[in-house]
Amino acid sequence: MAKPIIGILGAGKLGSTLARIGTSRDLPIMIGSTHAVSDLKWVIDTLAPGAISATSADVVKKADVIILAIPLSHYQDLNPADFAGKVVLDATNYWKEVDGTHNTISDFTHSSSEVVQDWLSTAKVAKAFNHMGYHDLEIEVDRHPDVPRAMAFATDHDDIRPLVKQVLTAFGFDPFDLGPLRFGLLLEPGSPLFGEAIPRDQFTAKLKTIYTSPFGKEIIAKRGGQIS
Repeated sequence: MAKPIIGILGAGKLGSTLARIGTSRDLPIMIGSTHAVSDLKWVIDTLAPGAISATSADVVKKADVIILAIPLSHYQDLNPADFAGKVVLDATNYWKEVDGTHNTISDFTHSSSEVVQDWLSTAKVAKAFNHMGYHDLEIEVDRHPDVPRAMAFATDHDDIRPLVKQVLTAFGFDPFDLGPLRFGLLLEPGSPLFGEAIPRDQFTAKLKTIYTSPFGKEIIAKRGGQIS
């Protein structure tokens, strides 16, 4: 299977880390941000040698898979028409320090990636790369090459599951399919799964106990039961 072109929107800590991991594993990486390409290029050439700096428009147009590494509150800056038919990996999280003190974007009944999918209605969105810290992403790939860490994902589009698994594997992780996009809520900040960089067996065990946690109990209270 040919290597897909990976486009990353956002050149902050997460975006630059993913670009660096990708190029180190010989993946074709494009990265764009709100900065001018000339300003972005010298930073990316230093942080992720081999990644191609481009305008966000070019990243969206040319990439086979687009990773959103932007602040969640900026999702409406994306033009839905540009993303028609595109595969999008949503790595965003709600952070009050960046997105505002009160979360008016998503809640326990409608996860942040479902909000993104609603906005990019003709794209094929999967939640991925969001439950592991940017520093852990790089450390764990290098530290445990023989026992890759579980990288969970969720999507409503069965046809993109093979591609999502291919990308996560290519980045050095063990793809863990949670099912439909609504289950991506289990990966958001506050969840016991958030921040975890652990092997599949440990991830599976933690997932089984999630509804005994305060986060899981809040889900049940707000939704009237477990996610199904």
